[in-house]
Amino acid sequence: MKNHVMILLSRWKLPDAEHYALQYADGSELYISEKNRNEVKSGAILNLSISQVRMAKDLRDKLQSSSLDCRLEAVKTLAKLSGDLSFATEFITFDGITVLMQLVDSDFGEMLAYALTAFLELMDHGIVSWDSLTISFVKKIAGYVRSPGLDVTLLQRSLAILECMVLNSSNLYKVVSQEITVGHLTNHLQMSNQEIQTNAVALLNALLLKAPDEAKQLRWLAEAAEDKALNDTKTLLFEMASSPAQKQLRMVILNSVIRATQTIGTEMSHQLYVLQVLTFNFLEERMMTKMDPQDQMQRDALFELCRVAFEFEPDGLTQPGGTLERRKGLYSKDYKRLGFSNHVNPALDFMQTPPGMLAMDNMLYFSKLHQEAYIRLVLENSCRDDRHECPFARSSIELTRLLCELLRIGESPTETGQDYHPMFFTHDRSFEEFFCVCIQLLNKTWKEMRASIEDFAKVLQVVREQITRTLANKPNSMDQFRSRLQSLSYNEILKIRQKERMNQEEYGFQAAPIIELREKLQPEIMELIKKQRLNRLCEGMLFRKISSRRRQEKYWYCRLSQNHKVLHYGDVEDGAAVVPPIESLQEKLPIVDIKAVVTGKDCPHMKEKSTQKQNKELLELAFSILYNPDECLNFIAPSKYEYSVWIDGLNVLRGAEMGSDCTRSELEMLLSMEIKLQLLDLENVPIPEAPPPIPKEPSNYDFAYDYS
Repeated sequence: MKNHVMILLSRWKLPDAEHYALQYADGSELYISEKNRNEVKSGAILNLSISQVRMAKDLRDKLQSSSLDCRLEAVKTLAKLSGDLSFATEFITFDGITVLMQLVDSDFGEMLAYALTAFLELMDHGIVSWDSLTISFVKKIAGYVRSPGLDVTLLQRSLAILECMVLNSSNLYKVVSQEITVGHLTNHLQMSNQEIQTNAVALLNALLLKAPDEAKQLRWLAEAAEDKALNDTKTLLFEMASSPAQKQLRMVILNSVIRATQTIGTEMSHQLYVLQVLTFNFLEERMMTKMDPQDQMQRDALFELCRVAFEFEPDGLTQPGGTLERRKGLYSKDYKRLGFSNHVNPALDFMQTPPGMLAMDNMLYFSKLHQEAYIRLVLENSCRDDRHECPFARSSIELTRLLCELLRIGESPTETGQDYHPMFFTHDRSFEEFFCVCIQLLNKTWKEMRASIEDFAKVLQVVREQITRTLANKPNSMDQFRSRLQSLSYNEILKIRQKERMNQEEYGFQAAPIIELREKLQPEIMELIKKQRLNRLCEGMLFRKISSRRRQEKYWYCRLSQNHKVLHYGDVEDGAAVVPPIESLQEKLPIVDIKAVVTGKDCPHMKEKSTQKQNKELLELAFSILYNPDECLNFIAPSKYEYSVWIDGLNVLRGAEMGSDCTRSELEMLLSMEIKLQLLDLENVPIPEAPPPIPKEPSNYDFAYDYS
């Protein structure tokens, strides 16, 4: 690039080549360097301008000027050029970050907005560590966020800078989490500007993402908040541990962001997805915690499940003599009725992680907050025989594991994810409510499938599909989620599966290799149908004679000889059930004598019939064989299928094509079956549109192996 600049300078007779550089003439005004010179497109307009080094030095000096207009002009130019890596490197080399931070401390208004924009762009290049920033500077930026009525651009840049501080420095995280409260973020979320809302949610996500592991446990925080030593270092997360603050924040996000009239943008969708993931990740600690059989509180939780379900039974605590000790003696039986696999020591059921103790939390929540549904579900299944009961405890444990998989609890949010669900923002205990809806769905599906204990895995598979399909529609509330699940019954799932399977097969059969395979198989299948038709003619068929007097039905039999050269026919006794031997059929019609086969109205025995409904039905079953100049053999087939078989068979004998609907249907069915059989080994393997290229010939053909 230096050579190109020198050529231009020599043409215009300008000195000092190191003071000049090429720059895009469009709005970006990026410098052309050795690193990005290959990105210059043909036809791009470039300017010869002051070099990065000289521009960086001049702007640094102007930022320290006593003239307000000079500083404003310089900071505007800096905000425009800070996105250029080559310029940013030179500006930072001249200690420009320190100068810019001093400008932020002293200036205000429009100049401050440009200064923060330039600061954010320069820091994004990763040249300077965020840890190098001073505490006073961090508090200054946090002060802007706390200030009411701040300029929108200034507030947006301040929120973005705080987010970067939290994400890139553990030391600055502590300062920011102490300076910013839930109330401050709530105020910004209530604004109508979605960019401000997005930056506020992004800052909240950064604080949640970078919180110390021990601080991420909201239950622990709620208990620890009473500790005086911890109160001295109260942070935003401690506020979130309190239920009122958590509820207020959730309600503001739900009403001001999710249910707002304006369309949610891509970045906001991503931030809501991240918030959803981080919120559910608070459950990871419980999900990975095994039950301690020696822990009295956990054992009492098991007793509580039994007490709620069975306390009103004759042996319950409410009955005379129903003491706690007596009830505990019956708990082994109650654990079995609750559906624990280890009813002697049910703590063993919670040893597998996931779901660990999270399953116990869900069961307790269901038993306390939805007590009537819990009691009905448990008692309903305890009254069934052991094979057909839906075990509540085992179902709850497996369902909790399933929900953890679906919501990816414990996994970090992805960079591009946008799959958030509005219904999870409608309840403070959204995961527990989600479980309560799904456990009742599981019981309903169990009954619809008439499942036994051996079908447990199949029921779970159907429930997974029901939940996944319903979540894909993004229900707005838990009630809407519950309603849609009710309509998605097991029978409906079967219909959807069948429809998707047919669509998939139809789509797969359109692939070029499948079409080629179909064309290859079709002659073989047609030959098979021809043989079937001729075999049916050889077996013969009993036909009814049409008489104008209709006093008595008469029948005659016709069949093809085994060598396919002669039709044998003759009268038989009324409705003879036994196939007459071919020798008993005296009349013969050589195939070579057949002149034509006519159907419907063209048949001689149908031309003089009336147009009554019955005769219209006969027209569809009538056909005639014409032979010799004036002779014919008239048929009335007993059914449409037999009509098609005989027409096809006669066409085969005459060398004509089989064109009946029955032939087309059977050809399609047999082709489909044969293709499916041949593709069984390729299930779930994508079939390429074109065959793979033929490899090049080897350099030699000496493939023989010398065993000696």
